[in-house]
Amino acid sequence: MRSLACAILLAASVSAWAAAPARIEAEYQLTNRGLAIGRMTETYVRTGDNYEIHSVSRSEGLLKVLFDESITLKSTGRVSEQGLKPLRFEERRTREPKRDVEADFDWERGVMSSRFRGEMSRHTLPPATQDRISMMYQFMHVKGGSGNLALSMSNGRKIELYTYRLVGEPRIATPAGEFDTLHFERVTSKGNDRHVEVWLAKSHHNFPVRVVLDDPRGLRVEQTLVALRTE
Repeated sequence: MRSLACAILLAASVSAWAAAPARIEAEYQLTNRGLAIGRMTETYVRTGDNYEIHSVSRSEGLLKVLFDESITLKSTGRVSEQGLKPLRFEERRTREPKRDVEADFDWERGVMSSRFRGEMSRHTLPPATQDRISMMYQFMHVKGGSGNLALSMSNGRKIELYTYRLVGEPRIATPAGEFDTLHFERVTSKGNDRHVEVWLAKSHHNFPVRVVLDDPRGLRVEQTLVALRTE
């Protein structure tokens, strides 16, 4: 399984890496079944062989009144011909700091060290593993528009294998404009797996312009691009 994830994900070319933007600023609207619940702003910066990603989600609308929360994700690491290689991941919450997470990726030893609720744990680190936020930017470094994409993803506490299958290539409209996309859907085998769909803009280095997350508990969060700026 580790070799499958590595072999498929590492099918990125040198030219794709070189052509990827050095800076991306994106803004998304978050909705739950059509009701606005938040706003997400993200910044990706590549400096030489290093990258840094910041993502901040804030409550808005009725959710802000009931549950005012701000969640900050940060990923730092290296950029290679194969794409992003996280070295550190952090998740911070203003309302529930006890749920903060920190993770360090030791690629030489093949170990991810996690700190959560005051406890340290270590996990085997499969090749090409991404964290929650770097995962969406790794699509820029993946070739192909058919078949399945497989990669391991960590939320900072554990690591799971995510396999995506290509559903279609629709043109979709967003507040940021219309895009020809690759529509991928997560292949799930267990009832408690989170269902994920992502639409990648083909003319913007496979950047995600729409993401849908279905939680087994019934929550359906849609992330739709509102603004995009690249350099």
